[in-house]
Amino acid sequence: MTMMRILTEAELRRIVPLDLDAIACVEQAFHALATKAVAMPPILRLDIPEARGEVDVKTAYVPGLDGFAIKISPGFFNNPKIGLPSTNGLMVLLSAKTGQVEAVLLDNGYLTDVRTAAAGAVAARHLSRPDAAVAAIFGAGMQARLQLEALRLVRPIREARIWARDAAKAEAAAQELTARLGFPVRTEANGRAAVDGADIIVTTTPSETPVLWVEWLQSGQHVTAMGSDAEHKNEIEPAVITRASLYVADSLKQTRRLGELHHVIEAGLVMEDTTFPELGEIIAEQKPGRSGPEEITVADLTGTGIQDTAIATLAAARAAASGAGTIFKS
Repeated sequence: MTMMRILTEAELRRIVPLDLDAIACVEQAFHALATKAVAMPPILRLDIPEARGEVDVKTAYVPGLDGFAIKISPGFFNNPKIGLPSTNGLMVLLSAKTGQVEAVLLDNGYLTDVRTAAAGAVAARHLSRPDAAVAAIFGAGMQARLQLEALRLVRPIREARIWARDAAKAEAAAQELTARLGFPVRTEANGRAAVDGADIIVTTTPSETPVLWVEWLQSGQHVTAMGSDAEHKNEIEPAVITRASLYVADSLKQTRRLGELHHVIEAGLVMEDTTFPELGEIIAEQKPGRSGPEEITVADLTGTGIQDTAIATLAAARAAASGAGTIFKS
């Protein structure tokens, strides 16, 4: 007889909030990626262009962990027009010893949202100035909200600006975040105004053409680009990366193929085999991070399978400890 635990989105929201523990969980995953013989195959990807749909399948095995997760993550970007969220999906946690299914996490993309926001916080913790207090967020969806929420856990954020193509969505997000986070969040009519005087800039859009331009940047700023998780997506002008003092990938293998770096290579601005540090190497102190307050730093986050295994493992452990979920026997 085998037993697995089934957890709903509501149960997962209760036991895995976006907090410092979630950020630490993702930070440890990045550290493991730099220091352990992690098995992380390339992302399996399916495009459904007629519906502006894409499906990513990610996984990773971390030596020492009892389990590994396989995550199915659809993004259908026309969904909001029919009253549905643009992302959903689920994770399956399997035993690393027997391959048996141990848990099915019916999170509808919630755990992906948490681990992605946590990754943004980890990047800011290690690359932005410690006194960074003003944030600029590009986009007005769920990830835009969560990135700002995560940022304030690691930096003394006292003010934020939001720019999005849909001004009404941006205004609604700004009002909601001001009420929830307790500091002023305002909209800006254009991206340049949002960036002016910001310490941390986070791009959270599915854009296929740049929304952030090199001429807008000022010394001391940190940029986290996390929307380009597919070959056709491109949020920042390639020259931003060549202008930066420090460019950091979550996975260099991935950013060369589908991150912002992919567009820099395509533009002929850097060679395909140019080496850059990965976030895990900076966390593990194998490579230097920001070296001074005037530097411009860029983190290119494409989302890695190891983050999914980490957050799924955390969720399953918390569920077992609290008795959450439904046990299914077969």
